[in-house]
Amino acid sequence: MKTMKLYGIPNCNTVKKAQDWLKNNGNEFEFHDFKKKGVTAEKLTEWFNTFGWEKVINKAGLTFKKLSKEEQANINSVDTVVAYLMENTSAIKRPIVEIDGKAVLLGFKEEEYQALLTK
Repeated sequence: MKTMKLYGIPNCNTVKKAQDWLKNNGNEFEFHDFKKKGVTAEKLTEWFNTFGWEKVINKAGLTFKKLSKEEQANINSVDTVVAYLMENTSAIKRPIVEIDGKAVLLGFKEEEYQALLTK
């Protein structure tokens, strides 16, 4: 039996859509709330290795957009992105789905979930 973990924040509409899709398609999962539980530098690095740090940081979100242009420009390497995301977990693109500890999905696109998770 595979173990599935969904990372996100509970009040995010995209996370809610992913949770609903998973439940409606018979997938059991554990929910990890970044806001409450945080995220480690090691976990972020794993996700960067899978998806690329440029995709894991949500530059379209309000958290990032509230920064000055100079602050945004300084978040430009793995180290600066790790430090920023550990302090500002709401700037992590979400949700992230892991199966058996390996990240497999970033964000929510129904067709991607369908292709990867339909039994």
